[in-house]
Amino acid sequence: MTEGRTVAVASGKGGVGKTWFAITLAHALAREGRKVLLFDADLGLANVDIQLGLTPEHDLGGVIAGRSTLADAILHHADGGFDIVAGRSGSGALSALDPVMLERALAALRDVVPFYDVVLLDLGAGLERPVRRMAAWADTLLVLVTDEPTSLTDAYAVLKLHAADQRDGDARIVVNQAANRPAGDRTFATLQRACRTFLGCAPSLAGIIRRDDRVRDAIRRQTLLLTRHPASQAAADVEATARTLFAV
Repeated sequence: MTEGRTVAVASGKGGVGKTWFAITLAHALAREGRKVLLFDADLGLANVDIQLGLTPEHDLGGVIAGRSTLADAILHHADGGFDIVAGRSGSGALSALDPVMLERALAALRDVVPFYDVVLLDLGAGLERPVRRMAAWADTLLVLVTDEPTSLTDAYAVLKLHAADQRDGDARIVVNQAANRPAGDRTFATLQRACRTFLGCAPSLAGIIRRDDRVRDAIRRQTLLLTRHPASQAAADVEATARTLFAV
């Protein structure tokens, strides 16, 4: 694997498990022995720290405002074995973010990328300019989708904009909350077919995560799924996604 790989996780639509997936993928990669930074790039409704039960002293808001450095904001999550930069919760609409401030954050992030094997960006839901900019900045974009029509529509919109921003970009699809693998394959095929027909590109499948009640239990208890329910089918699916992420 190329060192310093940046991977953005997006969904277009909220409520599809994007942040949970980003956290669990970071944990799975760390368990493989990779040095991982999880960057909570949801600049308005950040919640990586909430899902993990953490109270960081510094966050991305301080970095963007110039009150602290990115190094100050990096928090090591000992239980997961990966580092975290908490987001900027409660900051208002993403569209109101000053482009200069966004570029300042990306420049700071670029400086730390060489110190990690993988940097994961948990992007905010929606299609605002900052989300597009960060998606285009990353080496790889993972678009999370479920079988709900609104999720498929919004995921297609994310892929359409990414194709416009990065014509030869590396965008891949992750199907979450699939009833089973065949159902996940059908959801992927539907989205890929739309991209091939209307965008002239065919994003590959990064993984299928099956619906699993133990995910909800882990989130409710602010505990990592791979720690609390390591034998669950969702845990196995995220681990499989982590193993194949850089093989495509």
